[in-house]
Amino acid sequence: MSIEEKFHGRRSSKRYQRMNKESHPAIRTELPGPKARALLARDAEVVSPSYPREHPFVMSHGRGVEVWDVDGNRFLDFAAGIAVCSTGHSHPQVVQAIKNAADEFLHISPDFSHERQIALGEKINALSPMGEPVLSFFCQSGTEAVEGALKLARYVSGRSRFIGFLGGFHGRTMGSLAFTASKCTQQQGFATMPGVTHVPFPNPYRPLFAGDDQGQAVLNYIENVLFVSNLPASEVAAILVEPIQCEGGYIVPPDGFLAGLRQLCDRHGILLILDEVQSGVGRSGKMFACQHWNVQPDIMTLAKGLGSGLPIGLVVAKKTIMQQWKPGAHANTYGGNPLCCAAALVTLDLIEREYAANAEKVGAHFMKRLRELQSQYPVIGEIRGKGLMIGMELVSDRASRAPCTASCHAVITNAFHRGLILLSCGQSTVRFMPPLMVSVAQVDEAMTLLEAALLEALAQ
Repeated sequence: MSIEEKFHGRRSSKRYQRMNKESHPAIRTELPGPKARALLARDAEVVSPSYPREHPFVMSHGRGVEVWDVDGNRFLDFAAGIAVCSTGHSHPQVVQAIKNAADEFLHISPDFSHERQIALGEKINALSPMGEPVLSFFCQSGTEAVEGALKLARYVSGRSRFIGFLGGFHGRTMGSLAFTASKCTQQQGFATMPGVTHVPFPNPYRPLFAGDDQGQAVLNYIENVLFVSNLPASEVAAILVEPIQCEGGYIVPPDGFLAGLRQLCDRHGILLILDEVQSGVGRSGKMFACQHWNVQPDIMTLAKGLGSGLPIGLVVAKKTIMQQWKPGAHANTYGGNPLCCAAALVTLDLIEREYAANAEKVGAHFMKRLRELQSQYPVIGEIRGKGLMIGMELVSDRASRAPCTASCHAVITNAFHRGLILLSCGQSTVRFMPPLMVSVAQVDEAMTLLEAALLEALAQ
């Protein structure tokens, strides 16, 4: 299949070129343009096909919320590298911090210390995610952070089993993949780590249990069904959960669920691991999403937005827990890279000073605009989220709430051709996760493009 056929299908490229120019003057060529097509053809010859490649986009450069492809087309990036570019593309303060660090040295193994790593550990401790002193283990990604958290939980508890949640996403390496349950294709063909039991994540829009409080229903299921009939609580090392389920559909749990989970863990001596890889670092309007419910975990994983685009992850744990690790119990080669630590220090400062508050403020405006759109189009079943992690679930009809995957795909594709980069999550949810410094004006511009994309999808 050619690049043209893969991304255009039966569409007329001339029609789309005309439509793009009329709908958004920043789109200067058909998509993909000639330079992008040539690069995508080269990509197909040498890069693993396992990467989804959602759009035929080949990046040239970016600034803030805006990105340009190699053909000069300008887009609003409301995917932010999957919630990674928290301070926007190439924030000047982040870039300068990286340059300063690079001038000094690029790497020193974890056998030795350096000041930027120590300073980042001190910063995380000062943010007090657990309400008591914490230690941090440094790594390069979210999946590695999850792997470290799982090893730590087994090490200190002496227990071997875990509980995860259906719809959760925690990474693709063998340990974290055992918990990932947002799409069956992610586990298909791999024999993952044993010892993980999955339970439903409480979704008020799509309830699986009887009763109005789906959070309490899930807690009752764990306590009174799972622990009685299948899984001895005394063998569970930890429960791993996202405070807001991300790849599963940007699902916000009912109030009281995380607090109830914390109490359940405490009753049975189970560690609570909160995966804040996507929801943390200001994305939800607070530094950590669990702060919306005043819940403090035993272990937390961070990555994505922590480095504004540089690869860094952290396992953060109560000092009383992580200090039980002996030297050599867990280590890596690149953890605490000086460039990544420099980027993270500036990122946390920017988010703490202004961007978390901006996420809360602009996110509220964004939700308001989306709910206005919902009132006009029955295909929009629900708008949900916190801060600048927002989901718009599309349905065949509001009575059945049947997921409308085709409309979701069409909206995202149409938006791309108009100059708005989006991704999906869940079965049929359009996901909005722009950089945390996005402005109200940029949200309003995105809304114009989104409505046009939605109208075209409905016409199709």
